[in-house]
Amino acid sequence: MTKKEIDFSNEETRERYRHTASHIMAQAVKRIWPEAKLAIGPAIADGFYYDFDLEHKFTEEDLKKISKEMKKISKNGYPLERFELPREEAIKFMEEKGEPYKVELIEDLPEDAVISFYKQDDFTDLCAGPHMEKTSDIKAIKLTSVAGAYWRGDSDRKMLQRIYGTAFPSQEELDEYLAKIEEAKKRDHRKIGKEMDLFALYEEGPGFPFFMPKGMIIKNELENFWREEHRKRGYEEIRTPLILSEDLWHTSGHWDNYKDNMYFTQIDGENYAIKPMNCPGAMLVYKRKLHSYREFPIRMGELGHVHRHELSGALHGLMRVRTFTQDDAHIFMLPEQVRSEIKGVIDFIDYVYGLFGFKYHIELSTRPEKSIGSDEAWELCTTALREAMNEKGLDYVVNEGDGAFYGPKLDFHLEDSLGRTWQCGTIQLDMMLPERFDLTYVGADGEKHRPIMIHRVIFGSIERFIGMLTEHCAGKFPLWLAPVQVKLLTVTQTFDDYARETADMLEKAGLRVETDLRNEKIGYKMREARNERASYIGVIGEREAEAGTLSVRSSKVGELGEMKIDDFVEKLKEEIRTKAV
Repeated sequence: MTKKEIDFSNEETRERYRHTASHIMAQAVKRIWPEAKLAIGPAIADGFYYDFDLEHKFTEEDLKKISKEMKKISKNGYPLERFELPREEAIKFMEEKGEPYKVELIEDLPEDAVISFYKQDDFTDLCAGPHMEKTSDIKAIKLTSVAGAYWRGDSDRKMLQRIYGTAFPSQEELDEYLAKIEEAKKRDHRKIGKEMDLFALYEEGPGFPFFMPKGMIIKNELENFWREEHRKRGYEEIRTPLILSEDLWHTSGHWDNYKDNMYFTQIDGENYAIKPMNCPGAMLVYKRKLHSYREFPIRMGELGHVHRHELSGALHGLMRVRTFTQDDAHIFMLPEQVRSEIKGVIDFIDYVYGLFGFKYHIELSTRPEKSIGSDEAWELCTTALREAMNEKGLDYVVNEGDGAFYGPKLDFHLEDSLGRTWQCGTIQLDMMLPERFDLTYVGADGEKHRPIMIHRVIFGSIERFIGMLTEHCAGKFPLWLAPVQVKLLTVTQTFDDYARETADMLEKAGLRVETDLRNEKIGYKMREARNERASYIGVIGEREAEAGTLSVRSSKVGELGEMKIDDFVEKLKEEIRTKAV
């Protein structure tokens, strides 16, 4: 297969390509350390890895050795030849090669499983494939890191060494990818969050973020925006308790389907759970009175504080935490309102993401293995989501078996400035919880009927959205969100009074302002202000003080030159009013 024929936009091709690269890496390791035992080596998103059992601990220098050997293997163009063996022969074959992990994998395969191997020169691996035709198809490889990994993900089993890498059809594509990785490191929200003093994570509360004053400005502005936009669209805000009785979670189905992710406590000898989701509380709010069909749709919004148990190894800054604010909403509808409400939520999500400059794609997630409700209800809900999407003329991907346990859903995956995707918004259609909580309304016929409901988030987790937005804009937030909208720097202390007067004028105009009046060189002050990502920096020297102006620099577009204070204020107020990106 020539380079031109390799369609790397195709997911199956990428997986085959990178899986082949993992075999080349395993062959290289075995050539250098014949005593190494092979575990598994799959392709993963953006690359591949292979796990090894080896007394020698891999170093950066070792990765260079392995890479050099991989290039030789690739250059030699060994064909990848597939063959099959009966179970007992396959076990004996791997035992003779001294590969106990492969033997275990074969023994765990179903009795009727096809046991296949791939051979390239002197290297053979147990593998279902598929692969590229020959090792020379793999053109550009980079080994990126080494990590520990328990065999089969079991902390009671042996810790192996995992080497990560990536591969592309050309060096140019590899270089472009590596440049993106370097840029991602610079944009890491944990690094920027520390530099801007937005949030912190402490050993005393792993997975429980602390927000600093500047971080709270961003969080509060997002929540204020959320409230304003929901009022416009007919939502009423509610607040439900953080802790509710265990019985409620049995009724909702969370006990059977989600309890491993929940925290529990006891009050007066009774069992309670700290809520991982807001929906059961919303059910109780709905049930407080009898509803008429004339009230529908009923739209309830909640900025609910939830807690979910995440494994310590999965925690990652604000992206994966154990407590977060979920911008939830629950919409109760008549059957004939379902499609229009779904389309209304899609339009709302599109507006919010467009405001921040995010592209996105949508996935329809269907019934999972662990779920509640009848086949008929699931089919009705799934069809309604499909039809709403078709009526909007939107493309979507079907994600089989990844729905919520109580209903199918549409997941919105945002693409950031580095081309990475993040799952944020979701629309879940549910006929199950209204039934489990015996929710009713009085219809036009005077009889009681069951409402249908939507569970819906847009930001998803406000904390995660802040982390994602921090990386998307490299800490240079849209002005309306920026913790420091203007930072005033004086060339010498002679101009401190003018700086204070100017700061006062800007604050009275509703802007968030800081001044740096320290007796330091202006270059030093400027570097610090840039590192803090102040949206606008105003430099004050003799000329500016005499003319009543500022020399202005924007964090996004650079030098703007000298501006009169009134003109500067109007420019910023318009930028805030329009929420310009």
